[in-house]
Amino acid sequence: MPTIAQPVLPAYDHRPGTGPTLVFLHYWGGSARTWNLVIDHLADRGVLTLDLRGWSRSSNLPGPFTLRQLADDTLAVVADAGVGDYVLVGHSMGGKVAQLVAATRPAGLRGLVLVGSGPATPPTQITPSYQQGLSHAYDSDESRAGARDHILTATPLSDDLKTQIATDSRSSSDAARSEWPLRGIAEDISEQTQLVNVPTLVIAGQNDPVEPVEVLRHNLLPYISHAEFMVIPHTGHLIPLEAPAELADAISHFSPATLTHIRRAARPVEQGTAHDPADS
Repeated sequence: MPTIAQPVLPAYDHRPGTGPTLVFLHYWGGSARTWNLVIDHLADRGVLTLDLRGWSRSSNLPGPFTLRQLADDTLAVVADAGVGDYVLVGHSMGGKVAQLVAATRPAGLRGLVLVGSGPATPPTQITPSYQQGLSHAYDSDESRAGARDHILTATPLSDDLKTQIATDSRSSSDAARSEWPLRGIAEDISEQTQLVNVPTLVIAGQNDPVEPVEVLRHNLLPYISHAEFMVIPHTGHLIPLEAPAELADAISHFSPATLTHIRRAARPVEQGTAHDPADS
């Protein structure tokens, strides 16, 4: 009888705990550890983080590295970890992957949190020349530092976090690193995003130039019928590293540790942790 080869999954870390389990998907240039500071504020919650195909511990996995492959990988990892009820939390590129996962309406999915997410339809700024320039953002130590300090972040970071960002952004295969800027970022997934049928929280960084508030308002929110929207003040694109406590708080209020009830609500504006500028 012929042996059936089992697919090699991306590397992942699973901490069982109260649920629904939070399944974290990182940004282009990130890794599973992008979420460590957020997870530190989520004591007792079940969490699952993975290095997406082509990145960090998964950098030796073969392609393709398309958004759909990353979505398939996510579902395979969730199954391999034995996770039942879960909430997807996707950041930037990981947010676009999360939309594709949610569009398949998997049985265990209870909610979706999109953090500075790639929108369902690409904004007008995503031109071929923009894509070519972006594809070289991680080419050298100088370009990586420039992207980190002048594009990705809007608040001061510790030296350790700066080193982590630089290390993660170069820890990928060439094909994986080019897939997002040359193809994934420009992909229109609005047809799939409209299939999302779980409560969704969209979170923007107030000073994010990568996925600005208005882009998420116009290129993502109209395609999700169950979405709440909130903005974390002062932060740039790397919300999990710039404002981990505020992000953890928003996730906790949206998806409390119970399998029977998921509240579609963010922390009230008057408490001052996050707001929609349109309400100001």
